[in-house]
Amino acid sequence: MNTSASPLTPDEWIIQLFSSRAAATGGVVRRKRSDIERYVGMDEFKHELCRRGYQAIENAGQVVIFCNQEPVRAVL
Repeated sequence: MNTSASPLTPDEWIIQLFSSRAAATGGVVRRKRSDIERYVGMDEFKHELCRRGYQAIENAGQVVIFCNQEPVRAVL
C-alpha cells in the first residue's frame, strides 16, 4: 500500500524499521501512524507485529513499538 513517492517498498520500510539499533536490541521505537499507513498500511504493520511477537500502543497519532516479547503494562 505504498502510495507515496518514497524510494522504499513496504517490505524495505519494515526491514529498515526493525533494523534500527533500538529494535535490534529489544528496545522501543516510535513512528507516526500516518507514516505507517502511508508506507505499509496498518493491516500489514499489525501482521508484522504479530509475526515478531511484538506489541505497540498508540497515542496522539504516535505508535510506540515494543521490540521484544515482554509484557506491556500501563503506568498510571
